[in-house]
Amino acid sequence: MSYSTDPLEKYRSAGAYAAKALKGTKPSELPVLQASRFTLVINRKAAKSLGILVSPSLLGLADEVIQ
Repeated sequence: MSYSTDPLEKYRSAGAYAAKALKGTKPSELPVLQASRFTLVINRKAAKSLGILVSPSLLGLADEVIQ
């Protein structure tokens, strides 16, 4: 199971930072942003091999389920 920030959001914010830097904004003036989107990935095969039962409600909340 993995719960982490969304990689696509990281790329978008990096592009926005680069655009601001290219327009002349000083690096010290750029804000520090906190991630607002997270992804939950569950590997059912690994959970089963470890003897962990994953509830159907948790599987329903997952962004990606690896069989």
